[in-house]
Amino acid sequence: MRYILRLFPEISIKSKPVRNRLIKMVRQNVLNVLQRKGFALTAEALWDKILLNLEGDGPEVKEAVERELCRIPGIHSFVDMVCYGFTGLDDLFLQIKEQCGAMMSNHSFAVRVKRIGVHSFNSQEAERIIGGKLKAAYPNKGVDLSHPEVTVHLTIEQDKVYVTGEPTAGMGGFPVGSQGQVFSLISGGYDSAVSSYYAMRRGCRVNFLFFNMGGTAHELGVKQESFYLWDRYASSHRVRFVTVPFEEIVGQILERVHHGVRGVVLKRMMVRCADGVLKRYHADAMVTGESLAQVSSQTVVNLTHIDHACESLIIRPLVTMDKQEIIDVARKLGTAHFAESMPEYCGVISDHPNVQPSRQFVEEEEAKLDKDLVERALERLKTLDIAALPEDTGRLQSEVEVVSELGLGEVVLDVRAPDEAEAAPLMVADHEVMALPFYKVAALFPTLEQSRKYALYCAQGVMSLMQARQLKELGFHNVRVYRPQTQQ
Repeated sequence: MRYILRLFPEISIKSKPVRNRLIKMVRQNVLNVLQRKGFALTAEALWDKILLNLEGDGPEVKEAVERELCRIPGIHSFVDMVCYGFTGLDDLFLQIKEQCGAMMSNHSFAVRVKRIGVHSFNSQEAERIIGGKLKAAYPNKGVDLSHPEVTVHLTIEQDKVYVTGEPTAGMGGFPVGSQGQVFSLISGGYDSAVSSYYAMRRGCRVNFLFFNMGGTAHELGVKQESFYLWDRYASSHRVRFVTVPFEEIVGQILERVHHGVRGVVLKRMMVRCADGVLKRYHADAMVTGESLAQVSSQTVVNLTHIDHACESLIIRPLVTMDKQEIIDVARKLGTAHFAESMPEYCGVISDHPNVQPSRQFVEEEEAKLDKDLVERALERLKTLDIAALPEDTGRLQSEVEVVSELGLGEVVLDVRAPDEAEAAPLMVADHEVMALPFYKVAALFPTLEQSRKYALYCAQGVMSLMQARQLKELGFHNVRVYRPQTQQ
């Protein structure tokens, strides 16, 4: 089985040294991906294409190979082909007639010839002569140059002719690794997945950086999405998945920072941590899914404040896209279902966000946080090779019981953020209610009386479920989730 791979047009206009480098990278990436998928093959890089030879045949193999070729950045299009040697047009016809005759039988057809080299005929003459011979030799509905049912594609290069099928569109873009190494700030939502894809398509080697603000379930979901993106669109290179614990930072923001700029300060702390990760792993930039004015922290003023918090380049592929556009792309990529099922929560919400705060005010509020918060978070980061994620995410999550009625003597743990709990205090008749914000649960739950039973509560039932699962995995089995009847 053979294929001709055509390169992304922007590669073709580069200088000779750059073009050669990019072609070699596309070739190597194709080998890496297909060999990883179990195919035996060779690939030859030429000036304007790559010739691919694979062992094996049959419709299932063809479908599997073409599915992978559609997902490798740098390939503009590809066609399957059969190569024949020839000495003249009569000999050329004899070589291709059996294959092409079967293609055009009982259909209208046209012959299209692309010719490279010096020959005694031109492309139009070859089309006319070969078309005439095919028309006379096989049953057909005649030649139709405008709207043929079948097109016979011939590429003639010196003394060889390639019979090719219809071109299949590739992913386009530049080969992965050609534009440097980046970290994508991945959250599991629509935006960060789509921005990661666009960075891959543009040739970046995309690692993944996740800020865990409280919950194993969320982290596992993000790992699944990250592996999907890598395995589907960028598996030519091994990359990292880095998790940074962010509960302490979230806690201090909720307790110390003015509610109007909490979102901006949170993003500034994220990019500060990302800046440290980039330096540790010698990466070139970070990628975010921010879109202009999609939320209050993404106004031009607030994005500027976020940029000032780090030294590294921040790439925002989605900055001018609206939400529906992003969702539509996510559906095409196959990542939408991750976002739809992700156990996300809004840990840092401003009830009256400031969309145009002064830089001085933002920095004054941020200064209320501990000076070494970022360093403490980076000391506890965890790194995994992307290929190890399936094994990691395969760990069984503990089942958590969800109840609407409490047992005798059971304590309700209100895990909502302090502002939310103060605005709508929880009162449960005949039961003790204890406030324990979500970002403190893992650290402080072991200090509670373990002979008692605890039911975790939050307004939507998401954060309480995440925290209860985490406690179960830590070995605490005296917990469940309290969801009053009105919430079910």
